[in-house]
Amino acid sequence: MNGKRRRRLLALALAGTLAGALAACGGQGGGGGKDVFVFGTGSEPKTIYGPYASDGETFRVVRQIYEGLVTNEPGTTKIVPALAEKWEADASGKVWTFHLRQGVKFHDGTDFNAQAVCFNFDRWYNYTGASQSPDVTYYWQTVFGGFKKNEDPKLGPSLYQSCEAKDPQTAVITLSKPSASFIPALSLPAFSIASPAALQKYGDQLTISNGSVQYTGKIGENPVGTGPYKFKEWKRGDRLVLERNDEYWGEKAKIKTLVFRAISDNQARLQELQSGGIDGYDLVAAEDIPKLRDQYNLLEREALNVAYIGFNQKKKPLDDIRVRKAIAHAINREALVKSKYPPGAEVAKEFLAPAIEGWTPDVPQYEYNPDKAKRLLAEAGQTNLTLEFWYPSSGGSRPYAPDPSANFQSFKADLEKVGIKVVAKGVPWTPDFLGAVDSGKAQMYLIGWNADFADADNFLGVFFQAEQPRFGFNNPQIFNLLNQAEQETDPAKRVELYQQANKVVMDFLPGVPYAHTKSYLVIRKEFTGLKADPLSNEVFAKVSPA
Repeated sequence: MNGKRRRRLLALALAGTLAGALAACGGQGGGGGKDVFVFGTGSEPKTIYGPYASDGETFRVVRQIYEGLVTNEPGTTKIVPALAEKWEADASGKVWTFHLRQGVKFHDGTDFNAQAVCFNFDRWYNYTGASQSPDVTYYWQTVFGGFKKNEDPKLGPSLYQSCEAKDPQTAVITLSKPSASFIPALSLPAFSIASPAALQKYGDQLTISNGSVQYTGKIGENPVGTGPYKFKEWKRGDRLVLERNDEYWGEKAKIKTLVFRAISDNQARLQELQSGGIDGYDLVAAEDIPKLRDQYNLLEREALNVAYIGFNQKKKPLDDIRVRKAIAHAINREALVKSKYPPGAEVAKEFLAPAIEGWTPDVPQYEYNPDKAKRLLAEAGQTNLTLEFWYPSSGGSRPYAPDPSANFQSFKADLEKVGIKVVAKGVPWTPDFLGAVDSGKAQMYLIGWNADFADADNFLGVFFQAEQPRFGFNNPQIFNLLNQAEQETDPAKRVELYQQANKVVMDFLPGVPYAHTKSYLVIRKEFTGLKADPLSNEVFAKVSPA
């Protein structure tokens, strides 16, 4: 046994991270072995069930186990077949026919077919009770709107109407209106197809108590999909282990055992890589890039994201545009991006990433101007303003915010310079932060977005197409513009509508976008095959020993 491998196995044993996995694989571990790849993440998943997920770390795991009808080509934003080999719409743009792959099995040995597709879509459509909460079925509501029986009057009619299994390999989905974003939206892990037998066996029930989600159904701990990896075990706070699906319909995974370890601190992830405890990690800190570039494989993602400060206008005085503009002028975005972000990051002027069609430079600008901020606060009668500022105190590292706590401290200092007293509300990303934001509990908050598919609807539509608790406003002008843009099938007209919506949104100022950033992954040079994906949709089945 060489020295590198001996050190690696010792580190793994001391950390207690791979005891089960190593035993299962005859003792071989990542950097010095052939069968195990250990990847460090910013936080644990919320649940391993796509329809109840809205965060990148949950999606990362879901993508390895489950598949949807379509996906994006690895390393690109191009939509390509997954469980559906091809698809077409009728002349109305509302009836979509999907021709499915034959011979595909779920991990439990049951057949994937059109009945399974319709079972999943109908299940989502018929959700009731806590499953209609916006922080639970976030993506269903942002893509499809309401349910069969809406329990909240604010929920509109559903884009989804029905699914028919014409034969085992043909599923027909009917929409209530045309949607230009429907097909790319189906690439989201939220619309992954689960085994109907597993759903019936384990259940997907949940309750919400004091704003916290309690999963009473067990599908989130017993995921059964069709993907290249199968679920093995999840020891919370330690590791999540997946095993290669040797019956996979496509190209088999190169590595037998895939392990995710949640390590919330940037420096701790770096140390684990250097000591041999992990084989790679995401969200490399800007200051670590030079020291990693020569010794490891550093992979760069395109900046398809936005980091922003969000305002909940139901929490006064954030309903006053003068207060929102004052905060925008108080924030020194340029200084933060220059000091805390990796190479290639840029200051955001709007919620849409520059690489997405619909971005426009012709939006209202909010330059750093503390004196103007003070004047606006005085005009609003808010000379002694106190605001609660929520941020993820742990587990919140994301491509758009590698160090959320550092961002919060910088913005807190900016706001205090103009006379705003900041009450810090630092809470862990899992399970509390995202739920608090999505349910409207947070007054002002630090959050962001990484694209799920390369379309303006996945930014502006997700944020502002309907009233949402996290923003707490009702603006028919914005809603109507985005509804028109989503349904417009002429590409040039659609871009114009999104550009117009961008201007209206930034004039209304529901939040302060502050950064678009390239992000970096790092893996050992002993491994190859992993492609950085602009949508953070890395395919770990491609990883193999170099």
